[in-house]
Amino acid sequence: MKYFKRYQTKKINVGGVIIGGGSPIAVQSMTNTDKLDWNAAVRQIKELQEAGCEIVRMSLPDIETAQNVSKIKKQIKIPLVADIHFDYRIALEAVKQGVDKLRLNPGNIGGQENVEAVVREAKAAHIPIRIGVNAGSLKKVRTINNNLLRAKALSSAAMEHIHILERLKFYDIVVSLKASNIETTVEAYKIFASKRNYPLHLGITEAGSIFSGNIKSAAGLGIMLYDGIGDTIRVSLTADPVEEVKSAYSLLQSLQLRSAGIEIVSCPTCSRTEVNLIKIVSEVEKAVSKMKNLKKLKKPLKVALMGCIVNGPGEAKDADFGIAGGKNCGILFRNGKIIGKVSPNKWVSKLVSMMRNYRK
Repeated sequence: MKYFKRYQTKKINVGGVIIGGGSPIAVQSMTNTDKLDWNAAVRQIKELQEAGCEIVRMSLPDIETAQNVSKIKKQIKIPLVADIHFDYRIALEAVKQGVDKLRLNPGNIGGQENVEAVVREAKAAHIPIRIGVNAGSLKKVRTINNNLLRAKALSSAAMEHIHILERLKFYDIVVSLKASNIETTVEAYKIFASKRNYPLHLGITEAGSIFSGNIKSAAGLGIMLYDGIGDTIRVSLTADPVEEVKSAYSLLQSLQLRSAGIEIVSCPTCSRTEVNLIKIVSEVEKAVSKMKNLKKLKKPLKVALMGCIVNGPGEAKDADFGIAGGKNCGILFRNGKIIGKVSPNKWVSKLVSMMRNYRK
């Protein structure tokens, strides 16, 4: 698997998942269930686990919610991050309950004594802290119109929080610098990466719906990942969190940074296409989404579905399995060799069968 030349960052252990130091880029998401319905949170986290989520975050707006952390932890298999603002006592309760990481800003949980109390308990429990600065919540950033100046202000805000922790000799730190504007976000991460080697959590915040949010996130995250920046990512979508995980793996796979299990290559179709390729590809994708343990494949299984004989045979030969369409039929390839013909109504079942057998 190809890796771009990545920034060398410090390794941080988040409940057994290592981020930074050249480790595989970890995929994260966040729960969005009712704050007091911890059973619903467990159900959603299990769905995220099934999709391949490696770290999950949960908002803890009050002490009562934080007191459910231990119950949730007992029933899930991935690290749990507590998202905390304003009240340092919630952070202390989360640590007591066994959370795997804190996400907070030292500057908004009270005075120095409060910060020291949280850092002391986090250090004793070997729990890292993610400093998450967000352009939308920082007044001094919101008042700036120039994107580059906003990026500098965002990085400076992160450094202020970093200095608070470093003065307390706390260094198990992860950093995020998010904005809804791509230029601001990318430049902020670049500036910070040149100053410190803490692992970076990437994201384009408030990116939008499953359609627009995916495009915006892919544009912004793709730039940073290609430049070697980033140790863990969340694709923030106004959608089911499972979609965030699927999108993250698809993005990482497109850059050859992680495997999403199966890579589907298909043509956009044109007047030469004589099969209903759009319907066929959709059905294959649905079948693939139900297959388990795909991400355990050492390299992605490449499957090509091509609509005509122009590029079809070439792409199909290049895939592990592939079909190049013709009139009322398709030529079936396996590892570059023709192994038969398949009628359009059997394309889906044939490819799904081959994928399942391959995985076995």
